[in-house]
Amino acid sequence: MFDGMTTIRGGVAAITGAASGIGRAVAVRLAREGAAVALCDVNVAGLASTAQLAAAHGVRVTEHVTDVSDRAQVERFARDAESAHGRVTVLVNNAGVGVHGTFADLRIEDFEWLLGINYWGVLYGMKAFLPLLLRQPEAHIVNVSSIFGIVAPPGQAAYASSKFAVRGLTEVVRHEYAGTSLHVTAVHPGGIDTNIVAAARYDDSVPAAARAEYARRFTAVARTSPDQAADAIVRGVLRNKPRVLIGNDARGLDLLQRLLPGKYWAVVRAYYDRHLDAPVGGRRR
Repeated sequence: MFDGMTTIRGGVAAITGAASGIGRAVAVRLAREGAAVALCDVNVAGLASTAQLAAAHGVRVTEHVTDVSDRAQVERFARDAESAHGRVTVLVNNAGVGVHGTFADLRIEDFEWLLGINYWGVLYGMKAFLPLLLRQPEAHIVNVSSIFGIVAPPGQAAYASSKFAVRGLTEVVRHEYAGTSLHVTAVHPGGIDTNIVAAARYDDSVPAAARAEYARRFTAVARTSPDQAADAIVRGVLRNKPRVLIGNDARGLDLLQRLLPGKYWAVVRAYYDRHLDAPVGGRRR
């Protein structure tokens, strides 16, 4: 049985969604801790910028242009990361996208696109890197879910279903490898100041004004920076924490869901409607 803290310095971290946001911040933070990093994203320019920031800490950095929704590309990423670095000790499955719209209005194609990245990308990453990780004396998998993998707000049918799935997969694998050298952490960020909402897809039925209002509300509550999120994730890895909640909003919603499992969203909606002067989450009845 392995116990104690995961060692980052001298290891190799593979990170998906590394071109911006949490992925970029985690890559730089791990590099600062002394880990070499293999960076993965479809955004070539963003990937190069992250690589430059990480390399400033004097570690080996490689860039891997990869669509995580493509199993073959993720398997190639694992092979290339091992070839370039010799091993992988930490896997961070961070890549994610958003789709906003009610369940009735979203198309099957919207679900397929989002699940391909948010869920299948995580599963492909875990499958591809697991043999590499198990060859190490200690290793760690970090899967970025969301507070929407714990609570389920209206308008987030696709996103929440993917993040609940990531949470479930992560917890199962954690239980299966309990007591071994492989540690598994689920990360549940609240509102993080990234471009995920700006880049989200919307159903055609959602008018431009409603999209702008949703972005405004998100900005109002996204009070945690990517750097703060990265610090929390790295602390979680170092301490082998099974779950990391990021932000007071995430911690509050998690507690509220435990206390009022059937009514928590009515409380949340009333609070934000009062404080943001705009309806939150779904149509009024």
